[in-house]
Amino acid sequence: MLEALGQRVPLDSISKIRIDAPTAKDTAFGIKAKKVVPKTIYNFLFRDIYNSTTSGNTISEIEENPHKVFEGRWIRKIYVHSADVFGYSVYDTLRGPDNWLDRTGNRFHRSTREWVIRDNFLFFEEGDLIDPEKIKDNERYLRQQGIFHDVRIVIVPYKNAKDAVEVHVYTQDVWSLLPDGSASGLDNFSIGLEQRNFQGLGHSLKNSIAYNANDPRQRWEYTGRYLIPSYRKTFITGQGILNLQRDQKQLGFKVFRPFLTPEMKYAGSIEAGYNDLRLFEFTTDSLTGRSVRNYFWSQYVLFDAWIGRSFKIFFGDDQLRERARFVVALRHSRQTFYNRGKAVTDSTNQLFQNTRPTLFSFGFSNRRYKRDLLIYGFGRTEDVPLGEMAAFIYGSDPAELGTRKYVGLKFSKARYMKAGYLYSLVNLGTYFKGGTTEQGVFSTENNYFTPLHNLGQRWYARHFLNVKFGWGFNRFQNEYFNISGNEGIQGITSDELRGTRKLVVGVESVFFSPINFLGFRMAPFVFSNLGWTSFKGEPLLNARPFHGYGIGFRFRNENLTFNTFQVRLSIYSGIPDIGQPFRAGFEGVTPLRLKDFDISAPEIIPFR
Repeated sequence: MLEALGQRVPLDSISKIRIDAPTAKDTAFGIKAKKVVPKTIYNFLFRDIYNSTTSGNTISEIEENPHKVFEGRWIRKIYVHSADVFGYSVYDTLRGPDNWLDRTGNRFHRSTREWVIRDNFLFFEEGDLIDPEKIKDNERYLRQQGIFHDVRIVIVPYKNAKDAVEVHVYTQDVWSLLPDGSASGLDNFSIGLEQRNFQGLGHSLKNSIAYNANDPRQRWEYTGRYLIPSYRKTFITGQGILNLQRDQKQLGFKVFRPFLTPEMKYAGSIEAGYNDLRLFEFTTDSLTGRSVRNYFWSQYVLFDAWIGRSFKIFFGDDQLRERARFVVALRHSRQTFYNRGKAVTDSTNQLFQNTRPTLFSFGFSNRRYKRDLLIYGFGRTEDVPLGEMAAFIYGSDPAELGTRKYVGLKFSKARYMKAGYLYSLVNLGTYFKGGTTEQGVFSTENNYFTPLHNLGQRWYARHFLNVKFGWGFNRFQNEYFNISGNEGIQGITSDELRGTRKLVVGVESVFFSPINFLGFRMAPFVFSNLGWTSFKGEPLLNARPFHGYGIGFRFRNENLTFNTFQVRLSIYSGIPDIGQPFRAGFEGVTPLRLKDFDISAPEIIPFR
């Protein structure tokens, strides 16, 4: 490590938030625990997982790019330091496992190979000149892989040449082996294993099987997936999927390369797959007037390909010219049904017509990032997108039921203010056929969160507001919004929360605590959701809103790739046929990600 060589590694320039290392006096629970368990086990169980250093235990908030002072110097040597899961920190390179439990845990994990990081994930090579924005983008890209707890790139001047530097890439792995399974007996069980860093190569491998002796359709199920995140320095990702489930048979592959940074000129993807799905539609029961689900099978083959090219802009200030780009892209898709299970006509089952859309888009993207934390994570560094994006989409689809044109518009913007962070998105898109619109949608989404509030005693709070509005016009049969679950009213699934128009308002307050056990940080939260839906001809806000309120606790260990665990107590009102309005739930939730401003494939504006 650099400190051991007598060189001081520069730390982040800001230290607005300071969290002391946890001590026994922090909580009564900690005092009791330290009295009854040996020190080695205590230090393993009650660990601080925030980004910190031993000298001051600083948590990094938003900062200026620390690499600017080295701009233009050439890279003499690149050193990659891949640290294991337990006991290490990229913010304190002298820290290491100090007990046998940490060391034992690390023995069962294959750390990421250093040559894999060097050859597959770095945007720069020895001999390149230092580009501060590229270095910072590379840190963000590494963090996005999901196999690292955190990443830090440190530049150190080379003492024998003033114009040369050495670059040190520090990574700390997360525990990447995820077992999964359930059982109610030997005649009904499931078991699965996912390795998100297979053999330290950064590859993701998932296999799972399920058995149900009492299901006449299919006793055995299998799901498999293999993903290669980056091939050499092409930054091309490849993925293969095989699903043999009761309600889905799927075989497919995808190769893609997104615009990872503004410097990348080309992006694109090729995808092909076969799908056999058990779908459902709603009909109205003539006696009760209630919606009834009817199931049927449908098989289709999908092919999709697109390519995009970015261009530097020629106006604006230096920062705008450096980060902003114009992007043009072309996409062609084919969806061919072999067994629809339904007769397709101009007025029924139009969703199952064979389609061949070709889309063109022209867009503008200006994106940059600031580092923050305690937003959706529990201490890991989070890269917050800032900027704006606008795109115009035009295309033609010689579909089975007749040729139609498509026009779409997208605009999004995000910024930090003194009062917090605000992200806004506006979408408008529709087909035109025979002088009328078809499958049209207008939608907006606004996400806001406050600055991090220090409550004292190493407690922090952040408050969130989310507003979604959608209006579908001339949609096909059985196309609708459903605002239950993650789309609106959390913790419930209901067919009654459907409509072609929607308005959802969600408020949540999260309290990040110093309490942790086995590295799992606890965060209590309270939430409130209100939602309205309606179909064509029905006023959206005249009906009684759907309500959901509750409290809960989230638990997450940022050293592991497990989902966040959540316990939630909720009460609901205004929802038909809900049965019990008070509900308790325990579930795993995937951590949310902030929306970015990269322009990728031209797309039909989604109706969701």
